[in-house]
Amino acid sequence: MIVPGSRSQALSAALAAETGLPLATPTYDRFPDGETLASVPAFEADHAVVVAATPSNDAYVELLQLQDAVREAGAESVTTVLPYMGYTRQDRAFKHGQPVSARAMARAVSTGTDRVGVVNPHESGITEFFDVPCESIDAADRLAEPLPDEFDEPLFLAPDEGAVELIDSVRDGYGRGETDYFEKTRDRDTGDVEITPSDAQIADRDVVVADDIIATGSTMSDAVDVLLERGAARVFVACVHPLLVGNAFIKLSGSGIDGVYGTDTLERSISSVTVAPAIAEAVELGE
Repeated sequence: MIVPGSRSQALSAALAAETGLPLATPTYDRFPDGETLASVPAFEADHAVVVAATPSNDAYVELLQLQDAVREAGAESVTTVLPYMGYTRQDRAFKHGQPVSARAMARAVSTGTDRVGVVNPHESGITEFFDVPCESIDAADRLAEPLPDEFDEPLFLAPDEGAVELIDSVRDGYGRGETDYFEKTRDRDTGDVEITPSDAQIADRDVVVADDIIATGSTMSDAVDVLLERGAARVFVACVHPLLVGNAFIKLSGSGIDGVYGTDTLERSISSVTVAPAIAEAVELGE
């Protein structure tokens, strides 16, 4: 039985449709003192698949409660799917005395589950922080689905060299096109950072810039500015995790892009494609 966290309801429904598994109906309450209470009153199954994005502290507490609730209701085994795992950018202690927050979160999640699947974690090493088997689920190829199908010689660009594998997945999902990445150079005198595509020809081409997360939108907006200055015909922006903090959506919408797409790992207005098929395949769910 699939058990959705409050921030992953649409994805959980899509996963239920994809796998044929029944969908539980949890309740999400809050006491006057601010404490949360996530319950699964009608849960009846031997195995629970808890699907819960964790973009906030409350979301983590809710996930831990759902894991405990299904055990209390009789689940013999639990699989936890983290469509978006918060704290993954805190994958090391940056200063003496600071925590490795991603490790702390992973250990906490591990206490209530038998295995974990994480969709496109920001750092691949995150999976090693869990005390139970954990699999990284690549859903980047799903970003190709909402793209226009009439691209002639599309160019798929990663915002930096670290996202090359992700941009290759997007291109492979689309079926054709060239890939490249932006290089960042810092002016020694001013400290200003300049981003430029490394080798690709930009003029008169349709360009897709894709990354795992869009948070503030600043990096993407800077990339779009460079592409339009170089004569790109159209520019599309895509991400697996549309975090979209603050005015990120407005920033992107005003940058001159022709479309912006995200998945439902975080359910936002730009979530135009589901990662349910990637999850179902990776964790071998089914009736």
